[in-house]
Amino acid sequence: MKFSLVIPCYNEAANLPLLLARCRDLVSRPGIEVILVDNGSTDCTSAVLQSLLPTCLGCRSVRVDRNQGYGFGILSGLAAARGDVVGWTHADMQTDPLDVLHGLELFETHGDRIFVKGRRCGRPLTDAAFTVGMSVFETLLLARPLWDINAQPTMFSRAFYNSWQVAPKDYSLDLYAYYHALRQGLSIHRFPVRVRERVHGSSHWNVSWAAKRKLIRRTVDFSLGLRNEFDHDQKRR
Repeated sequence: MKFSLVIPCYNEAANLPLLLARCRDLVSRPGIEVILVDNGSTDCTSAVLQSLLPTCLGCRSVRVDRNQGYGFGILSGLAAARGDVVGWTHADMQTDPLDVLHGLELFETHGDRIFVKGRRCGRPLTDAAFTVGMSVFETLLLARPLWDINAQPTMFSRAFYNSWQVAPKDYSLDLYAYYHALRQGLSIHRFPVRVRERVHGSSHWNVSWAAKRKLIRRTVDFSLGLRNEFDHDQKRR
């Protein structure tokens, strides 16, 4: 089994040395590659990647010239991936890229008709409460058990990825993948991941309640679209 891990990087130059040190340990395992997506960064992310990647065999990069969203960066990396199993995680080092090794064990045990996500532990109470609220809303709206939707890593088979049609280019990509895995009857497997403080930089969305409200509005709009899609499919049947 070959596995490709996509990590979108937007202005993560300060985090990259730490991130690549962990990725170096990851790609030392056979059959694993890491694709770091320079997702339209305006800092020196490109220069840092150019400097450090030659020391990380098994890691490569994809450049997005203009940032078009978190999801767009991930989709750009997935398009370049070579693995039979693919997935993504974040570049901020709040979770460890080596967490994917636990996910790969699940594929070895259960085969490729599964969908794997982490389950975040050790988060601040306010963040955890926000996640619970969004999870309850999505579960009720979409009539599917959707919990801790934005937890990482996210892992699935290439066959599932190839079934996608119009995937969103923003943070709704996590919901899109999770929801369609449920609709296609994939078995959902979760495992605990420890969330740590960011060492460098700040979150690009979790910076204030105003940013969270913006995310909520966008997520609700996308969720209503998924609900309409589901209702349309039911009527066709």
